[in-house]
Amino acid sequence: MSENIYINEEEGKKRVMDNTGLYIKLLGKFKDGTNLDELLALVSAKDWENARNTMHAIKGVAANLSLTELFNQSLEVETQLKEKTVNPESLEKLKACFVETLEAVEKVIEQNA
Repeated sequence: MSENIYINEEEGKKRVMDNTGLYIKLLGKFKDGTNLDELLALVSAKDWENARNTMHAIKGVAANLSLTELFNQSLEVETQLKEKTVNPESLEKLKACFVETLEAVEKVIEQNA
């Protein structure tokens, strides 16, 4: 089994023209400002449009910061939300991936402090 890549730091830095300080600042904003609880509440309430919009925003941030596995999981859940149904297993995978991604982000922030 291949190991999941939660953050591609090199690619992420390239996206901000190798400005490490800016990249670390953006990772910090992601870590402090992104919360899956809102998404989970929207899914639970079957508020499909707002859930999809929230998932789309998380997916976009994940793409821009090169949070590879979170992007992949977000894409899968967003597709399900468009169909107005979500596989509970997909949500569990997304939650676990989010936790792993936050840990990876924290390590990168610490390494560049």
